[in-house]
Amino acid sequence: MSKPTPISGFPEWTPAQRMIEQFVLDRIRATFELYGFAPLETRSVEPLDQLLRKGETSKEVYLLRRLQADTDGPAGDDALGLHFDLTVPFARYVLENAGKLQFPFRRYQIQKVWRGERPQEGRYREFLQADIDIVDRDTLPAHYEAEMPLVIGDALRSLPIPPVRIQVNNRKICEGFYRGIGLTDPEAALRAVDRLDKIGPAKVAELLAETAGASEAQAKACLALAEISAPDASFADAVRALGVSDPLLDEGITELTAVVETAAAHSPGLCVADLRIARGLDYYTGTVYETQMVGYERFGSVCSGGRYDNLASSGNVRFPGVGISIGVTRLLGLLFGAGELSVSRSVPTCVLVAVSTEDDRPASNRIAEALRSRGIPTEVSPSAAKFGKQIRYAERRGIPYVWFPGAEGDEVKDIRSGEQVAAAAGEWTPPREDLKPLVN
Repeated sequence: MSKPTPISGFPEWTPAQRMIEQFVLDRIRATFELYGFAPLETRSVEPLDQLLRKGETSKEVYLLRRLQADTDGPAGDDALGLHFDLTVPFARYVLENAGKLQFPFRRYQIQKVWRGERPQEGRYREFLQADIDIVDRDTLPAHYEAEMPLVIGDALRSLPIPPVRIQVNNRKICEGFYRGIGLTDPEAALRAVDRLDKIGPAKVAELLAETAGASEAQAKACLALAEISAPDASFADAVRALGVSDPLLDEGITELTAVVETAAAHSPGLCVADLRIARGLDYYTGTVYETQMVGYERFGSVCSGGRYDNLASSGNVRFPGVGISIGVTRLLGLLFGAGELSVSRSVPTCVLVAVSTEDDRPASNRIAEALRSRGIPTEVSPSAAKFGKQIRYAERRGIPYVWFPGAEGDEVKDIRSGEQVAAAAGEWTPPREDLKPLVN
């Protein structure tokens, strides 16, 4: 077999990095459950008509088909694509299982997703997301929109990562404002403003004219709104100072004020109102969130989401929701690339049980079993080499302790300090910090 060529955008972590990822997932999962979210996993594929009906995502969807499929392309039930986020499949799941669910339904979901975009630092074609959503039947109180940043703030604060700042906006503010200045296609204006950080104000103004029919004065007003940012409710005064009025605008200001003030009471400095945040997907209807790591702002958001009212609906029945998603692979990839995360050892093993001779291996196995039964990660030496060689094996793998069986009694050695003491497999316990690898 020739040497394989790596496929860009499909990360494969080292064992040490994978242990860090699992540590991160455990912390995130624990926080989600503290807030009462229940676990859920949905299938990896969805019908193409569902994947393509919400937002400008068609260029990102990976098609799924058999190698010997009809050359005319898939149709009907065979037209499947890999999901590009976890919100669309979750909405479908709610519709299919509404009769079995208790509302409001709070779920968390940690799964892989796939997007056919250009791979670059922090952006992948296959990656792991950790989502939370709350959905209700017919109506969803706005206070759930204020709860989302609290959960995410606690989850990310539990990790050994740089501080985060959650930027929040409300689509009602933008849409109401655009209507108030006379724009007839607020969704096109939203999509244009969402590209502000990528292409700059001048290009956005051109895009507003081309796609939303904005005049020069209207484009200027849109950009003025997008420039408003405040760590508190003072953003509302800045919006009103622009002299635009609309009922939807007022509703959005009230809702965003509640989000900012709730976050400030829980964790000062966590949230900032930033009215350039729009989120490109069409299904968002209220509060939207983007999260940046301090020091990594140039890479954009590592956690985003928002309120959606019409994504899950069937006839006259609606299931409005609000959700937010942590881009776990994105976040870790940035930190791995910067050398910011490390683990104290590259294997879970805490103790290596030495083997005097191959005839004595059963005795070493029994010691290992006794240690494992007490929750101490243990492996047995791969060979009955000289003890010095077995110690060097442990050193190479980062295993802190070597256990030496003996006819007169066992001994365990901390190979970092050289300290060696008598020990019994049914009683000895390593220091807590050595029991499992520590993530720093």
